[in-house]
Amino acid sequence: MREAQHGSQAALAELYLAHWPRAHRAAYLVVHDGAAAEDIAQEAFLAAVDALDRFDRRRPFGPWLHRIVINRAIDWSRREALRRSAGDPESIGERAVEPAESDELMPALAELPAEQRAVVVLRYLLEYTPGEIARMLELPRGTVNSRLRRGLDRLRDLIEVEA
Repeated sequence: MREAQHGSQAALAELYLAHWPRAHRAAYLVVHDGAAAEDIAQEAFLAAVDALDRFDRRRPFGPWLHRIVINRAIDWSRREALRRSAGDPESIGERAVEPAESDELMPALAELPAEQRAVVVLRYLLEYTPGEIARMLELPRGTVNSRLRRGLDRLRDLIEVEA
């Protein structure tokens, strides 16, 4: 991290290679669009690189990057929902296909509001603790817990209906 903060291209490439797969996966699991997830993860990584001088090396880089990714993914999801509700022809109709976590989970996850989807993804698919998620998203832990509970309850209902 120190070398990356001092502008080492090799260190930046190493950070990218180490963190890209999970950053892209996090974005995809929130937006369910392969092309958008790639754009979001790339933009988030570039934003993180631009802010490296402010990064506290005593903290892990992954959660910091995931916070940027998740916030951008939530923003994208909100904008996309507004476009769809307004009947915008530029709104994406067909989603790019990505490897599915499961045949039942992914469509159900896509039905959750972005804020619930983000905390469910961070907790159960990226394996952050509720406390880490609260710090990452700058939310009270109770808010994270309630979004998790509501999201899990909704997922259960959606999956039961499909079964």
